[in-house]
Amino acid sequence: MNKHGDHHPIDHMGHGGHRAPASRHGHDQHSGHGGHSGQGDHVGRFRRLFWIMLILAVPVVGFNEMFAHLIGYHLPDAEWVWWVSPVLGTVVYLWGGWPFLTGAVSEVRSRRPGMMLLIGLAITVAFASSWGASLRLFEHELNFWWELALLVVIMLLGHWIEMRSLAQSTSALDSLSALLPDQAEKVSGDEVVRVAPGDLLVGDVAVVRPGSAVPADGTIVDGAASMDESMVTGESRTVRREKGATVVAGTVATDSGLRVRITATGDDTALAGIRKLVADAQASSSRAQRIADTAAAWLFWFALVAAAVTAVVWSLVGLPGDAVVRTITVLVIACPHALGLAIPLVVSIATERAARSGVLVKDRLALESMRTVDAVLLDKTGTLTLGEPTVTAIHPVGDRDRNEVLALAAAAESGSEHPLAKAVAGAARIRGLTVAPARDFSSSPAVGVKATVGGGVIEVGGPYLLEQRRQPELAIADQWRAEGAIILHVLADGHVVGALRLADEIRPESREAVEALHVAGAEVVMITGDAQAVADAVASELGIDRVLAGVRPEDKAAKVAELQSEGRKVAMVGDGVNDAPALTRADVGIAIGAGTDVAIGSAGVILASSDPRSVLSVIELSRASYRKMRQNLWWAAGYNLISVPLAAGVLAPVGFVLPMGVGAILMSASTVVVALNAQLLRRLDLRPHVATRAAPSSRRRSA
Repeated sequence: MNKHGDHHPIDHMGHGGHRAPASRHGHDQHSGHGGHSGQGDHVGRFRRLFWIMLILAVPVVGFNEMFAHLIGYHLPDAEWVWWVSPVLGTVVYLWGGWPFLTGAVSEVRSRRPGMMLLIGLAITVAFASSWGASLRLFEHELNFWWELALLVVIMLLGHWIEMRSLAQSTSALDSLSALLPDQAEKVSGDEVVRVAPGDLLVGDVAVVRPGSAVPADGTIVDGAASMDESMVTGESRTVRREKGATVVAGTVATDSGLRVRITATGDDTALAGIRKLVADAQASSSRAQRIADTAAAWLFWFALVAAAVTAVVWSLVGLPGDAVVRTITVLVIACPHALGLAIPLVVSIATERAARSGVLVKDRLALESMRTVDAVLLDKTGTLTLGEPTVTAIHPVGDRDRNEVLALAAAAESGSEHPLAKAVAGAARIRGLTVAPARDFSSSPAVGVKATVGGGVIEVGGPYLLEQRRQPELAIADQWRAEGAIILHVLADGHVVGALRLADEIRPESREAVEALHVAGAEVVMITGDAQAVADAVASELGIDRVLAGVRPEDKAAKVAELQSEGRKVAMVGDGVNDAPALTRADVGIAIGAGTDVAIGSAGVILASSDPRSVLSVIELSRASYRKMRQNLWWAAGYNLISVPLAAGVLAPVGFVLPMGVGAILMSASTVVVALNAQLLRRLDLRPHVATRAAPSSRRRSA
């Protein structure tokens, strides 16, 4: 569907660059599966159509009298030779030209002429005049079968290239549904039965086992667990949920089992609400008309007016035969061979170069828009930070040293699968510490862990553990808490021997990325669901301009809209489900490839690595590809602006009229120039560390 709401016959093949929500392609809103194959089938069918037309075009061109005359070879003197081009050319016109003919009809109905109408007009005029010449009703120089065949093949090639480069590999809406478990366990009397999540009803009680996802929104009626809600809220730490607390579909009970009474299912769940936000944002996002279509629209009227003037002038001078020949020649020459490849070739080469550097482009219009971005909105968790807890400080007590405290904590935590336990064990492993074996391990939810290590009882936990052991909190804890860190105290035989500070570690590349964005003239804004203290600590360390903390998923898209209301062009960089609505609302959505499928599905650009400096690669790519697009459009349109008047006979008073054969050669030369110019993009070096240095100077050049 185009930006005006009209169906375009090639939209489903990639033409136009519009990113349609999955539901527009007939997906079952609740199934969450099976949507992507449709687009892949379209690309496959179009690829096969191109190759079939190319095979048919070879004899059409080779056995065409006009082409043979131009090149200078002789055709066999047989009756059947005369009919090869008309018969196969008709197949090429009706079969290979069908997408363009139906596209032309669509543009006529919408009263918005563009590329499809210009192509459709040219191949139809060429088809009619060629049959007229083949039947000896028109002059022999109006035999355009070879030109018709090449035109269809070149245009099919252009659209195939564009479709292949823009084909989306993942559906954002499908990925949201994939967060739900395949099966749910429902309490039925004294038994627990397995059912599909969609079969759960409000009031049912579902069992959620450790490590499993909640199948629907509900209230905990039995048990308590540390819930990983990062996929929905963006919080980097687990949240303790006990009896009476609300849990939402898609969140994971990390350490304990639960029984949940269902309060909302299907479209009423929080996950479905985010899904709707994604769909609404996709539907409401404005999409600028392709610059190639704009050029084609102008060329259409230019060609039509030139053809009309040609017919009138040659008729008025008493040469009606020449009027027909000149008018038809103008309409055929005006068809944009080079214009049809000007944009797809640049897109294809640019995206190929980008992919080699870890930048995957799904939406060409997003790539074009990146050059105008002046505000970059970065999600904190998983984008600027690693997205997982890490031991960032150790405070020993008495004669204990840091390594000893960490080794004791790692030994006690060795029997736990909790994310914080993994962080402690990982820190000990990185430092190369020897971790003693532990026995008699036990875990108490919301309190901590306990184990016997080397003859002593070692405990690791939070404030509840200190209360139970009547031990004071270390003074350093106040400072760490103000910084938004997670604090674990380590006890040996009931006495505090040290404390661990855990936080979401900042990526080492983040500071360089923020500095480069500042130099490039962009305001850097950080958005997060984390508390203000956590956000301020990260922002202060990185030198970020503005901080939006404590932002819920339903508010992230609104924050993007607020920045846009200030007149800013916003690029949103994120990696989670909670980022999906904001990614689609932003002028450019950029997903960290290490993030979730839904973030990847919602974004126009994907960073295959987790290096935030790759944002500068996108900026550099956007500016370079836009320059090539403009250059190619001028080359392509310039051919028409010069050749059409010459074909019309504007220089006839001085004895020069552009022969059809020469016009066709110039047309091919224009296509070659466009192709060679696009190849220059291969010189781009988009590696993050290179683009970070190059992007600022590029901005000054383009200013």
